[in-house]
Amino acid sequence: MNTIHIAGLGAGDIHQLPMGIYRLLKDPGRLYVRTMDHPVLEELKEELDITGSFDEIYVKHSGFGEVYEEIASLLISKSKSGDVVYAVPGHPMVAEKTVQILLEESKKETFRVSVAGGQSFLDATFAALNIDPIDGFQMADAGTVKKGDLQFHHHIILCQVYDQMVASEVKLTLMEDLPYDYEVYIVTAAGSKREEITKVPLFELDRLSAISNLTSLYIPPVREEQLLYHQFDEFRGIVAALRGPGGCPWDQKQTFHSLKKYLIEECYELLDAIEAGDIDHMVEEMGDVLLQVVLQAQIGEDEGLFSMDEVIRTVAEKMVRRHPHVFGDTEAETAEEVLVNWEEIKKQEGKAVHESRLDSIPGALPALSKAYQLQRKAAKAGFDWDHAEDAWEKVKEELLEFEEELKDRPSEENRELLKEFGDLLFALVNVGRFLKIEPEEALSATNLKFKTRFQYIEKKARENSQDLEKLSLEQMDRYWDEAKNLE
Repeated sequence: MNTIHIAGLGAGDIHQLPMGIYRLLKDPGRLYVRTMDHPVLEELKEELDITGSFDEIYVKHSGFGEVYEEIASLLISKSKSGDVVYAVPGHPMVAEKTVQILLEESKKETFRVSVAGGQSFLDATFAALNIDPIDGFQMADAGTVKKGDLQFHHHIILCQVYDQMVASEVKLTLMEDLPYDYEVYIVTAAGSKREEITKVPLFELDRLSAISNLTSLYIPPVREEQLLYHQFDEFRGIVAALRGPGGCPWDQKQTFHSLKKYLIEECYELLDAIEAGDIDHMVEEMGDVLLQVVLQAQIGEDEGLFSMDEVIRTVAEKMVRRHPHVFGDTEAETAEEVLVNWEEIKKQEGKAVHESRLDSIPGALPALSKAYQLQRKAAKAGFDWDHAEDAWEKVKEELLEFEEELKDRPSEENRELLKEFGDLLFALVNVGRFLKIEPEEALSATNLKFKTRFQYIEKKARENSQDLEKLSLEQMDRYWDEAKNLE
């Protein structure tokens, strides 16, 4: 079985090249290099018998993945007629995709792989920047890094910043988390005579011409905590500090039950912001709702009952499980099909095991929303009108019954009058359900509309030095119509 010997050329000049690697490169045989653009090869070009390089393959393909696959395929093919030496920059096991492909393919036992180390570019980069990775270090490929991949409290080195296009993509990714003027370091040819380190504000990262295949990017650890306040883990840390030793006495004394009223209040304030279309207010109120959820989870963690990780894992697993049309092979072309699948999956999970199918409706729901949900659940069992027109006839019937009761006994103490009014509301909710109108949302919109128009009446009365209580109904109606025309 033939062998592909992989040699690391080191990060920089020839004085960093181990004697064993030098002898492997000099040994007569077929020597292939991934790229000729390396300081060691420049110095040894007169001494080495290089069979070929793969520089031309980079021009053939639009993506590096295809480049690396073809290089590996060619080397495997060459190895069929004898041993091959393959030289790569740096250390073969650091940021060298072709080596990983060869190692994986060698498991098929058609050839062997022998890895001979060389100095990694990381060693030279640490020395050039005077940083110790023990403080926390992360390395990633600049070409594939995404938001959420990086731990900004650590030293970060992004390798393979090949050109301005990669630098531009990296800049945009980093600016999702860091200020546009955050200072970063461009490191080129670390450890060689051509070593160059340039400190630049982040927004200038792709404006420098001195970027090549030997370029890496160093992002220093973030020391100012407020720069990372937008990250969820930072927020969790803040809430944990509020509840922890030396934290806030109010937060420390809260329980699941004591926070219930605040959760309800914050949810309604968010709904108000949504109804008003006030984006800034929505952002603020969503944060307040999130605070309630995180605070509840922190209480669970403090008491050893559950953690936020369990909360997130549970809902993530549920979302994947209940969306097989996205994460599996089930098909669902419409929202209605999605809901059918959702309910079927809930049954399979055992979520529908109740004495009554109505037991799953939260008791704390507002009455209008609860009526809507009760009707939906009953309708799924076939207890429903066939058409919206039938539901509307029921409204007329209930209205007549209410009018009759009001005519016979118009007393505030008349409990039957209250019941008939409730029946009328329930019937109206049913009509809305047929029309896919959520009653709480509809009434909230009307409440806001009424509030806006009445406040306009108050405003006009003040502007005209009028006493609101002394305005005639006709004058108020006139202002009301003016408010309608302004909508």
